[in-house]
Amino acid sequence: MRGKLITLEGIDGSGKSTALERLRANPSMSNVVFTREPTTGWIGEAVERAIHSDTDHLAELFLFTADHAEHISKVIHPALEDGKIVISDRYSDSRYAYQGVTLNNRFDDPIGWIQSIHNGWTVLPDITILFDIDPAIAVGRCGNRGEQTKFEKIGFLEDVRANYLRLAKEDPQRFVIVDTDRSIKEIETDVLELLTSVI
Repeated sequence: MRGKLITLEGIDGSGKSTALERLRANPSMSNVVFTREPTTGWIGEAVERAIHSDTDHLAELFLFTADHAEHISKVIHPALEDGKIVISDRYSDSRYAYQGVTLNNRFDDPIGWIQSIHNGWTVLPDITILFDIDPAIAVGRCGNRGEQTKFEKIGFLEDVRANYLRLAKEDPQRFVIVDTDRSIKEIETDVLELLTSVI
């Protein structure tokens, strides 16, 4: 039996990664494969370097996409074929939402164009939990954790959030939106209940 792929998405500072770490420590999640994008492999390291430098936006997209392909080949496909539940901190929707903003000046519909690059080989998540928050609050959180990346600016994150909400509207059967302007405990409880119902 094929496993399930659950992805966690949201703008920087949405509380997604913090909630994920708490889920990872929960005993009920002991058989789940936790992973993330960018990955920790050498392509993922190249992505991290691009994020923290003045890399051309199109080149950056293809680094993200190459990392995604490696992730699917080495982690996602094997785990799903083994019948496991996979939870990924960021996945293809991050590319559509973020690079959909960075490439806005190059394409009429950058999200559609980026999605077309993924057609035929990416693995569509069974469920995507979107951690939704006001970008102003998110930026405040980002500022509290040290050096900010070029993606952690309020104007940019407002556009990214709009892209995420567009994706959720276009695929309501897959997306579940969670309000994360709350305590981490409340968020964890809601997400855990949701995951338990799916798993």
